[in-house]
Amino acid sequence: MLAAYQHEGSGLAPLGPDRDLSQAHWIDLFGPDAEETARVEAFGIGVPSLEDMEEIEISNRLHREGDCQVMTVMLPGRDEKGRQFSAPVTFLLTPERLVTVRHHAPRPFDTFPSRADRSSAGTDTPVRIFLGLVEEIIARQADLLEATGRVLDRVAGEVYGDEANDVEGLRLALRDVGQQGELTAKVRLALFTMERMLSTFITWNATMKARDPQIGTLAKAQMRDINALEVHLDFLNSRVALATDATLGMINLDENAVVRTLSVVAALFLPPTLIASIYGMNFAHMPELDEPYAYFIALGAMVASAAGTWIWFKAKGWL
Repeated sequence: MLAAYQHEGSGLAPLGPDRDLSQAHWIDLFGPDAEETARVEAFGIGVPSLEDMEEIEISNRLHREGDCQVMTVMLPGRDEKGRQFSAPVTFLLTPERLVTVRHHAPRPFDTFPSRADRSSAGTDTPVRIFLGLVEEIIARQADLLEATGRVLDRVAGEVYGDEANDVEGLRLALRDVGQQGELTAKVRLALFTMERMLSTFITWNATMKARDPQIGTLAKAQMRDINALEVHLDFLNSRVALATDATLGMINLDENAVVRTLSVVAALFLPPTLIASIYGMNFAHMPELDEPYAYFIALGAMVASAAGTWIWFKAKGWL
């Protein structure tokens, strides 16, 4: 799918299908087909394939092709079933236009066109559109971290609360904590690759300060935002680890209580079992068997031994 936008007023306006694509300041390629790729490559821009975008070498993710800056980052998004996963997104920045290539749906690419007029970078040049989009992506990572914090607050209330939780509830809480841990890992990867991208962008565009002095200032401000989010991310990761340990501890305590109950019940039946085993032996001479009340005496001994064991456990504080 191809979506094109042009600068209009202080924001962006969609470019109609009947308009010339050369008028677009931003072209967004979402899972492009061969025809859409060819339309963009007609401007002399090489559109990378998904295999090229997934290369981990920095020479492939951050490089220049003539006057085109090729920058690839890993961003979290959702698949058709709503599950979070990370995938590469490539920014192709030229003096005339910005082209983004992606094969999944990070939310900022849907929200930025309608909110571009509120971007601190503006939209009057492709470079400023690029920085505005990066700003939107950073804000999205901050939203994800805030959502993680809310989930951890809820889980902490369930685990540490006064109301007892059953094992199934604790297992669900553990699953939620694990999902947030996976999400923070994806956000960390996004912040890391974006920080590296911005650092390279600042180096490449050092000479641009003469034409637009605010470019370097805006990019450095975004790097400071990323650094602040990384500090918050470390704090959330420590909370994820603490919540995981606490939930596992609660599950172990609950299971230990069950095992202790079973152990006590088994211990209560050990003395009666011993007595029954003695009188179940097939010896030829067992004088007690000839007594008329031997059966009732044996039953009484079994009950007395079980009661004595229970009293002893109670005195020890094991019950």
